Amino acid sequence: MAFRSFLNSPVGPKTTHFWGPIANWGFVAAGLVDTQKPPEMISGNMTGVMCIYSALFMRFAWMVQPRNYLLLVCHVSNESVQLYQLSRWAKSQGYLTQKKDEAASQ
Repeated sequence: MAFRSFLNSPVGPKTTHFWGPIANWGFVAAGLVDTQKPPEMISGNMTGVMCIYSALFMRFAWMVQPRNYLLLVCHVSNESVQLYQLSRWAKSQGYLTQKKDEAASQ
């Protein structure tokens, strides 16, 4: 009975509210795999775009009716992975070490 109600719910597997987030977990998986690669291979522009994309869709998932918690969790996860990747890229480019060098010289 519970499975049948889930199957026919507004966010069940018969809707894009279900399959959209399932497909978006691919971004999270790809980001997690990329954490094992050297930071020189990270595209700062693309990672920044992915951060903005996930932030916008977190808001969408919260505002859409019915509220899409599966999409929200997916984009929170992707935002976390992409921010980590962005920090790795920034460190490799010298953006985050500059402040430490300035503080040490004062």
